[in-house]
Amino acid sequence: MNNKDFIQRLSQRLGMPQDDAQATLNKAIDIMGDIFQEGDSIQMPNFGTFEVKKRLERVVVNPSTKQRMLVPPKLVLGFKPVASVKEKLKNGGVGNE
Repeated sequence: MNNKDFIQRLSQRLGMPQDDAQATLNKAIDIMGDIFQEGDSIQMPNFGTFEVKKRLERVVVNPSTKQRMLVPPKLVLGFKPVASVKEKLKNGGVGNE
C-alpha cells in the first residue's frame, strides 16, 4: 500500500478531507520523530511498541576480500507488535477485527 492509498483510507475512516488526513498524519510522524530523537519509546495499545535501540560496535568480514572492518555503534529503530497483531499475521491476516 502506498501513501496515497493509506491517506484515502484514513480520511474515509476519520470522515475528514484527504488534505486534513495527510496533515494529521504528517504531524503525528513529526512528533514520533522528535520522541525517537530523544531516545524514548512509544507504546501504542493494541498495536505495538516502537523503541530506539543501540547497536554495538562490531567487526565484520568482507567475504570477497576477507578484509576485516570495524562497524561503529549506531542507533536503530525497532518495532515489537503486541501478541494479537502477531497472531493475526501468523494466521494470514484473519482474526478479530
